[in-house]
Amino acid sequence: MRNLTLYQSDNHRFVLLNETDPGEEEGVRSNQYLVVHDGQGALLDPGGFGVMPRVLVEMLRHIQPKDISAIVLSHQDPDIVGGLSTWLEMVSAPVYVSRIWVRFLPHYGIKSISRFVGIPDEGMNLELGSDFRLELVPAHFLHSEGQFNVYDPVSKVLFSGDIGAAMLAENEDYEFVDDFSAHLPHIEWFHRRYMGCNRAARAWVETVSRYDIDFIAPQHGPIYRGQAVQDFLDWFRDLRCGADLMSAGGVFSLGEVR
Repeated sequence: MRNLTLYQSDNHRFVLLNETDPGEEEGVRSNQYLVVHDGQGALLDPGGFGVMPRVLVEMLRHIQPKDISAIVLSHQDPDIVGGLSTWLEMVSAPVYVSRIWVRFLPHYGIKSISRFVGIPDEGMNLELGSDFRLELVPAHFLHSEGQFNVYDPVSKVLFSGDIGAAMLAENEDYEFVDDFSAHLPHIEWFHRRYMGCNRAARAWVETVSRYDIDFIAPQHGPIYRGQAVQDFLDWFRDLRCGADLMSAGGVFSLGEVR
C-alpha cells in the first residue's frame, strides 16, 4: 500500500504514505503516515533507515520538507526511529516522543537531543497551525512502556501505533479491515504476546472510546474502518495478554493461537 488518502478536504489531509515492502528492509512491514493542515505537516512514525527514500518520495506528493512542523514517534522501536537521523538533516521540526525514551534516542546515531520534546505520561495537544491540534493520547505498555497514539479530530483517524497491528504474510495485502472476524487470525498472537496486560488494554479502550473514530490506523497492516473499529475495541477490551498469560519460569500460555 502506498499513498492511501484516508481523509481530504480543502485544507486537511490524513495520508498513509507507505507500507514497507518486505524487500525494502529486512524486518517487519510498517506504515508511515502524514497529517497536513493548512499547508503544515506532521509526520507520524517515519520508519527505519531503509525505507526513508521511499517515504520521502511519497511525502513530496503532498508537502515539502520545510513545511513539516512536527515529527511524532509513537515509541522507541527501530522500525519507527531507525531513519530519524536522516530526517533531522532535512527538516527543522521538533520531534515528539515519550519523555522516558528521549535519553535513549542518541543510540540511533542522533548527535543532539535539543529538538526532542518529551511527551508527559498523561499526553498533550500538539498545535499544527493556529487553529488545529492533534491529540497525543497515552497508550502505555501496549506494547511499549511509553507509547502514544495520535488522534486527528478533523479526519477522525486514530493512529494507534502497535495497537491493532497485523502480521500479514508476504502474499497477503489489503488496505482495510471490514470483516474483523476474518482479520482476527492475523492479530491475535501478536496482541497476546506483545501487549502488556489486560489492565492496560482496558484503560486504553476506555480512553479512546471517548473519541469519535472513523478509522484506526496502526503502524503495521491494514486500517480498521466502519464496524471493524468497534469490533476491535470490544475484542481488545477483554483480551488476556502479556503478563496475564505468564507463569513461573517466564513461560507464556498462548493456547492454540499462532
